[in-house]
Amino acid sequence: MKKRRQQGILTGMPFMANLASRTFVDDAGRKIFLADPPARIVSLAPSVTEMLFAVGAGDQVVGVTSFCDYPPEAQAKPKVGGAFPNLEVVLSLKPTLVVAPLDFIRPDMVAKLDQLKIALFILDAGTLEDVLRHIQTIGRILGRSEKADAVAADLRRRMTEIKARTADAARPRVFYVLNSDPLMTAGPGSFIHQLIELAGGVNVAAGAPVSYPRLSLEEVVKQDPQVILFPVGDGEGIPDQEQQRWLRWTTLSAVKQNRFVRIPSVLLDRPGPRVVDGLELLARQLHPDLFPPGGTR
Repeated sequence: MKKRRQQGILTGMPFMANLASRTFVDDAGRKIFLADPPARIVSLAPSVTEMLFAVGAGDQVVGVTSFCDYPPEAQAKPKVGGAFPNLEVVLSLKPTLVVAPLDFIRPDMVAKLDQLKIALFILDAGTLEDVLRHIQTIGRILGRSEKADAVAADLRRRMTEIKARTADAARPRVFYVLNSDPLMTAGPGSFIHQLIELAGGVNVAAGAPVSYPRLSLEEVVKQDPQVILFPVGDGEGIPDQEQQRWLRWTTLSAVKQNRFVRIPSVLLDRPGPRVVDGLELLARQLHPDLFPPGGTR
């Protein structure tokens, strides 16, 4: 009996090890088990869509949001809605995995997916390292670790190079305009704050108590940013007329020195693989002397 029990334990160990290797914990603390890599994936955010395509899983994507515009192939995928995805449309696509950002996943959708035993994996990026971790985790989930690890390693290399170049540079005070009314910016605990710091700037909202605080104009004037950073783009970012309003604040160093920096919102606000492109653009704008024409790669 004892020998038989030992054999049972020994023969069960590889199976249990395989179970553990296919079990994943998301940023909401939810645990999912996937016996096989998912064949039908619905993405509920542009950053997720970009990660899926970056690791070579574009053919497995069966649904995206109306905001998912990159890469161009993503635009041809069936749409499940915008900021509030349509649950019925999602279910009609028969996904085996839904990947969603924590801020936009609704409780009713979570409950329904759980009820139908459709795997849901939730992401929440507070740092740039979180973005790299998400890419690698998605790679593991989809059986594409080699490609995902290579993508993450290249992004990490580029980040390290920028950090090294700006390490000894004078660091201008930067104010990031996330929203104009109400006036909002990015504070500590956000990947955008880390972008500013890595690019060689000082975030004027570094002392804020939350990741995305509201500020008064008086607070901004008191901090006197030397650079005002605007995310821009069609349908996203800060419109030109809202940017021009800042010219009224003539005491600001950024206005005196004409240092309004504009970077595509899709490169700054999406915690996906292109966020390092945004980092490189920002570093070039803050320190043009350190980044001669040509790529940093």
